[in-house]
Order: sequence, then structure tokens, then C-alpha cells
Amino acid sequence: MAPIQPSYQTRRAVLAIILSVAALSLGDALIKGSGLTLPLWQTLILRSALVVPLLLFLALRRRARPLSNLCWVALRSLLLVLMWLSYYAALPLMPLSLAAAAIYTGPLFIVALSMLVARRWPPGRVILAIVAGFAGVLLIIRPDASGFALGTLLPVLAAALYACAMVLTAAKCREDDPIALVLSLNVSFILCGLALGLFAGRDGSFLLGPWQALTPQLLGTVAVLSVLILIGSLGAAIAYQNGPPATVAAFDYSYLIFSLAWGVVFFAEWPSPLGLIGIGIILGAGLLALPRRQS
Repeated sequence: MAPIQPSYQTRRAVLAIILSVAALSLGDALIKGSGLTLPLWQTLILRSALVVPLLLFLALRRRARPLSNLCWVALRSLLLVLMWLSYYAALPLMPLSLAAAAIYTGPLFIVALSMLVARRWPPGRVILAIVAGFAGVLLIIRPDASGFALGTLLPVLAAALYACAMVLTAAKCREDDPIALVLSLNVSFILCGLALGLFAGRDGSFLLGPWQALTPQLLGTVAVLSVLILIGSLGAAIAYQNGPPATVAAFDYSYLIFSLAWGVVFFAEWPSPLGLIGIGIILGAGLLALPRRQS
């Protein structure tokens, strides 16, 4: 008997992933360039501590369904926490656009993992879209640039972790309430921050610096980061629950476009001519990945 194919709401998934990556990329730019002096472990705790009460309220208000399998949800949260730690740790080491480009080898991992899980190939044009998108990334990061190999190790690790988490979302967490998934993720961020805090106190360390006194400006920045992580994580959960993973992955590339835009706005980092060509290829790849018939 042939396996029953899941029904998708592709248009909804595409809109959700674009909104998600716009919010997440803006948050990454703020962490890198706003002058925030908080160490990363403290930022993780405060950001999620502001989000959790709102998520609890939303979960109670809409009577969110209980999680179907706590083990899969916990594994998903762990993968995402490790992904963000790897990516954030790379931000002080390289330009935002370079880190963003490196992490967007992730859709290739997603396609490969999706094929393994589903035991079938995605449509040929979707594979072509992913490959074309990756070619656009290569034009932007220019692999022959000095320090490329070493500098992109952390973002590529983050890409692999992200791919595992999103394929897991599609395979094992499709029936879980997105708010419950985001709540689990933010609780995991708090636990991770507390664990890192046990080793904190290193002056000048982005990851493990000492606890910083809070000012109204810092609290305001953390509040904005909380809203952005809420939008980003909720949008990603909705996208990968409602759309084919390979198609959603193609539109995931728009994170790179937003990151380049924030790089111009916050850091005056204008893309090179090759970078502009890469952006055009990535946009074309996203259009190519659109399904011919909407689900």
C-alpha cells in the first residue's frame, strides 16, 4: 500500500517563513551591532524570560493541545538552542552577511535529510532551486576570501543543526501546537543560559562575560529581541508544519537577503557586484521552487 502523502498549505508556509527570517535576521543584526553589552548567556535568559509569560497566556487562551511526544519536542528544542549558540558565537568573528551566507548551506542539509526521511526525491525543479540558491550563496561569500574556511565553521555547524531541527519538525512535530513548540524552545533557552552562567565571569567574553547591570536602554533592546525571537520561532514552526520542507527551505534563503539589507542599514556593508548577482540567483531560486499547483 502506497504511503498517504501529507496535505500542505504551501502559500501559508511560504509567508510564515519569510516573516520568520525577516524577524530573526533583524534580531541577529541588533545583537551584533546595537552596542548591547550583555553577555550572550544573560541575553538568552532575559530575552526568553520576557517571552515565556506571553506564550503561556497565548497557550491558555487558545487552549493549546498538549505536546504529542515530549522526547521529540525536547530534541527539537535542543538542536535549535545549539544552532543559535553556534551562530551567535560566530557573529563577533565575521561580517553579518558572511555569517548569514555560511549558515544558508542549511537548505542543502534539509533537502538531503528530507530525502532520507521520506525515502523519495523532491521535484526536480525544487532540487534545482536549492542548488541554484547555494550557487548564489557561493557568489556572495566568495570561498577564496581570506579566512573563509575557518570563519565559516560555526555557521555551517549551525546550518546542519537547523536542518535537523526543521526536518524533525516536519516528520515528528507536525501535529503539535506551534505555540507549545515555541514555549518549549524558550524554556530551553533559559535553561541553557543558566547552565552557561555557571561558567560565566570572564571579562571581555561575548559568550561567558560577567552579569551586567540592567539599564532602561538595555531592557528596551532585550524586549525588542524578545518580540523578534517570538515572531521568528513561531513563524518557522508554522512554516515547516504546513509546507513541504524542501520548498520552505528554498524560501528560507530570503534570510540572506534580509541580512544583507540589515548590513547596509546598520553597518554600511554594501554587497559587491558578485553579491548582487548572488541575490538575484537566490530570488530566482525561490520563484522556481513555487509549486505549480497550490496545496
